[in-house]
Amino acid sequence: MPIDTPPELPPQLHERIVCSIAASVHYDVPANIVLAVAEKEAGRPGQWVRNKNGTHDVGAMQFNTGYLKELTAQYGITAADAAASGCYAYDLAAWRLHGHLNNDTGDIWTRAANYHSRTPYFNAVYRADLILIAAKWADRLDALLSGDATKINAALSALATSTPKTAKATIPVNTQPMPSTGLNTSYIPRQIAVKANNE
Repeated sequence: MPIDTPPELPPQLHERIVCSIAASVHYDVPANIVLAVAEKEAGRPGQWVRNKNGTHDVGAMQFNTGYLKELTAQYGITAADAAASGCYAYDLAAWRLHGHLNNDTGDIWTRAANYHSRTPYFNAVYRADLILIAAKWADRLDALLSGDATKINAALSALATSTPKTAKATIPVNTQPMPSTGLNTSYIPRQIAVKANNE
Protein backbone atom coordinates (compact mmCIF):
# COMPACT_ATOMS: atom_id res chain seq x y z
CA MET A 1 0.00 0.00 0.00
CA PRO A 2 1.75 3.19 -1.13
CA ILE A 3 1.84 6.29 1.03
CA ASP A 4 1.14 8.61 -1.90
CA THR A 5 -1.86 10.12 -0.19
CA PRO A 6 -1.36 9.93 3.57
CA PRO A 7 -4.22 11.19 5.71
CA GLU A 8 -4.23 14.92 6.32
CA LEU A 9 -3.11 15.93 9.80
CA PRO A 10 -4.61 19.00 11.42
CA PRO A 11 -2.11 21.91 11.08
CA GLN A 12 -1.51 22.17 14.83
CA LEU A 13 -0.75 18.44 15.06
CA HIS A 14 1.49 18.59 11.99
CA GLU A 15 3.44 21.46 13.57
CA ARG A 16 3.63 19.59 16.90
CA ILE A 17 5.07 16.46 15.29
CA VAL A 18 7.52 18.13 12.92
CA CYS A 19 8.74 20.70 15.44
CA SER A 20 8.99 18.20 18.31
CA ILE A 21 11.08 15.79 16.26
CA ALA A 22 13.34 18.54 14.92
CA ALA A 23 13.86 19.95 18.43
CA SER A 24 14.51 16.49 19.87
CA VAL A 25 17.27 15.88 17.34
CA HIS A 26 18.80 19.33 17.85
CA TYR A 27 18.86 19.09 21.67
CA ASP A 28 19.49 15.32 21.93
CA VAL A 29 16.26 14.60 23.80
CA PRO A 30 14.25 11.45 23.05
CA ALA A 31 11.63 12.35 20.44
CA ASN A 32 8.85 10.49 22.20
CA ILE A 33 9.47 12.50 25.38
CA VAL A 34 9.26 15.84 23.54
CA LEU A 35 6.10 14.65 21.77
CA ALA A 36 4.63 13.42 25.07
CA VAL A 37 5.30 16.76 26.78
CA ALA A 38 3.79 18.58 23.80
CA GLU A 39 0.65 16.44 23.99
CA LYS A 40 0.42 16.70 27.77
CA GLU A 41 0.86 20.49 27.75
CA ALA A 42 -1.66 20.79 24.88
CA GLY A 43 -0.95 24.46 24.39
CA ARG A 44 -1.65 26.63 21.38
CA PRO A 45 0.40 29.42 19.83
CA GLY A 46 -0.51 32.68 21.50
CA GLN A 47 -2.01 30.99 24.56
CA TRP A 48 -1.20 32.41 28.00
CA VAL A 49 -2.23 30.59 31.18
CA ARG A 50 -1.75 32.36 34.53
CA ASN A 51 -0.35 30.23 37.36
CA LYS A 52 -1.04 30.69 41.06
CA ASN A 53 2.56 31.84 41.62
CA GLY A 54 2.16 34.78 39.23
CA THR A 55 4.05 33.22 36.32
CA HIS A 56 2.43 32.27 33.03
CA ASP A 57 2.64 29.19 30.84
CA VAL A 58 2.78 30.38 27.24
CA GLY A 59 2.49 29.00 23.74
CA ALA A 60 2.27 25.53 22.28
CA MET A 61 4.62 24.03 24.88
CA GLN A 62 3.27 26.10 27.78
CA PHE A 63 6.79 27.35 28.56
CA ASN A 64 6.82 28.86 32.04
CA THR A 65 7.79 32.54 32.13
CA GLY A 66 9.75 31.91 35.33
CA TYR A 67 12.46 30.37 33.15
CA LEU A 68 12.61 33.42 30.90
CA LYS A 69 14.21 35.99 33.24
CA GLU A 70 17.73 34.73 32.61
CA LEU A 71 17.02 33.97 28.95
CA THR A 72 15.67 37.48 28.38
CA ALA A 73 18.65 39.11 30.12
CA GLN A 74 21.24 36.94 28.39
CA TYR A 75 19.75 36.30 24.95
CA GLY A 76 16.75 38.60 24.53
CA ILE A 77 14.28 35.68 24.49
CA THR A 78 10.86 36.90 25.60
CA ALA A 79 7.51 35.37 26.48
CA ALA A 80 6.25 36.57 23.09
CA ASP A 81 8.91 34.37 21.47
CA ALA A 82 7.74 31.35 23.49
CA ALA A 83 4.10 32.10 22.64
CA ALA A 84 4.62 32.51 18.89
CA SER A 85 3.62 29.90 16.34
CA GLY A 86 6.29 27.83 14.64
CA CYS A 87 9.05 25.64 16.02
CA TYR A 88 10.72 28.07 18.42
CA ALA A 89 8.51 27.06 21.38
CA TYR A 90 9.46 23.42 20.80
CA ASP A 91 13.15 24.34 20.67
CA LEU A 92 12.85 26.17 23.99
CA ALA A 93 11.04 23.19 25.53
CA ALA A 94 13.59 20.67 24.21
CA TRP A 95 16.42 22.88 25.52
CA ARG A 96 14.78 22.89 28.93
CA LEU A 97 14.09 19.13 28.83
CA HIS A 98 17.73 18.55 27.89
CA GLY A 99 18.76 20.46 31.00
CA HIS A 100 16.40 18.48 33.23
CA LEU A 101 17.43 15.13 31.77
CA ASN A 102 21.14 15.86 32.11
CA ASN A 103 21.28 17.83 35.35
CA ASP A 104 18.39 16.78 37.60
CA THR A 105 18.21 13.72 39.85
CA GLY A 106 15.82 10.78 39.74
CA ASP A 107 14.83 8.41 36.97
CA ILE A 108 14.37 9.69 33.43
CA TRP A 109 10.62 10.15 33.92
CA THR A 110 10.96 12.19 37.13
CA ARG A 111 13.56 14.38 35.42
CA ALA A 112 11.37 14.83 32.33
CA ALA A 113 8.35 15.62 34.54
CA ASN A 114 10.40 18.41 36.12
CA TYR A 115 9.40 20.32 32.98
CA HIS A 116 6.02 20.66 34.67
CA SER A 117 6.95 20.77 38.34
CA ARG A 118 9.66 19.77 40.79
CA THR A 119 7.07 19.55 43.57
CA PRO A 120 6.94 15.77 44.25
CA TYR A 121 3.15 15.51 44.22
CA PHE A 122 2.63 17.39 40.92
CA ASN A 123 5.71 15.77 39.39
CA ALA A 124 4.37 12.27 40.20
CA VAL A 125 1.00 12.93 38.57
CA TYR A 126 2.61 14.45 35.45
CA ARG A 127 5.21 11.64 35.39
CA ALA A 128 2.53 8.92 35.31
CA ASP A 129 0.81 10.57 32.35
CA LEU A 130 4.13 11.18 30.61
CA ILE A 131 5.13 7.50 30.78
CA LEU A 132 1.89 6.40 29.10
CA ILE A 133 1.89 9.13 26.45
CA ALA A 134 5.60 8.62 25.64
CA ALA A 135 5.07 4.88 25.18
CA LYS A 136 2.24 5.63 22.73
CA TRP A 137 4.47 8.05 20.81
CA ALA A 138 7.33 5.52 20.77
CA ASP A 139 5.02 3.00 19.09
CA ARG A 140 3.84 5.62 16.58
CA LEU A 141 7.42 6.66 15.79
CA ASP A 142 8.43 3.04 15.31
CA ALA A 143 5.57 2.63 12.82
CA LEU A 144 6.31 5.90 11.01
CA LEU A 145 10.01 5.09 10.71
CA SER A 146 9.54 1.42 9.82
CA GLY A 147 9.46 1.88 6.05
CA ASP A 148 6.33 -0.33 6.00
CA ALA A 149 3.67 1.61 4.09
CA THR A 150 0.82 -0.21 5.85
CA LYS A 151 2.19 0.69 9.30
CA ILE A 152 2.91 4.27 8.23
CA ASN A 153 -0.63 4.78 6.87
CA ALA A 154 -2.14 3.21 9.99
CA ALA A 155 -0.09 5.48 12.27
CA LEU A 156 -0.96 8.58 10.23
CA SER A 157 -4.64 7.61 10.20
CA ALA A 158 -4.60 7.17 13.98
CA LEU A 159 -2.98 10.58 14.38
CA ALA A 160 -5.39 12.27 12.00
CA THR A 161 -8.50 10.88 13.66
CA SER A 162 -7.58 10.75 17.33
CA THR A 163 -8.21 13.53 19.77
CA PRO A 164 -5.52 14.03 22.40
CA LYS A 165 -6.51 12.48 25.69
CA THR A 166 -4.93 12.75 29.08
CA ALA A 167 -3.86 9.46 30.54
CA LYS A 168 -5.49 8.50 33.80
CA ALA A 169 -2.86 8.87 36.49
CA THR A 170 -2.99 7.42 39.95
CA ILE A 171 -2.71 10.39 42.28
CA PRO A 172 -0.38 9.57 45.15
CA VAL A 173 -1.73 9.92 48.68
CA ASN A 174 1.39 11.66 49.96
CA THR A 175 3.81 14.05 48.31
CA GLN A 176 6.60 11.52 47.82
CA PRO A 177 7.57 10.52 44.28
CA MET A 178 5.13 7.94 43.01
CA PRO A 179 6.34 4.36 43.40
CA SER A 180 6.15 2.04 40.44
CA THR A 181 2.58 0.89 39.91
CA GLY A 182 3.27 -1.64 37.24
CA LEU A 183 4.28 0.99 34.68
CA ASN A 184 7.39 0.24 32.71
CA THR A 185 9.69 2.82 34.29
CA SER A 186 12.86 1.17 32.99
CA TYR A 187 11.83 1.86 29.39
CA ILE A 188 14.58 3.39 27.25
CA PRO A 189 13.17 6.27 25.19
CA ARG A 190 13.56 6.32 21.39
CA GLN A 191 16.26 8.43 19.83
CA ILE A 192 16.20 9.54 16.22
CA ALA A 193 19.64 9.48 14.65
CA VAL A 194 20.29 11.83 11.78
CA LYS A 195 23.15 11.17 9.37
CA ALA A 196 24.35 13.26 6.49
CA ASN A 197 24.00 11.68 3.05
CA ASN A 198 27.77 11.31 2.75
CA GLU A 199 28.16 9.27 5.96
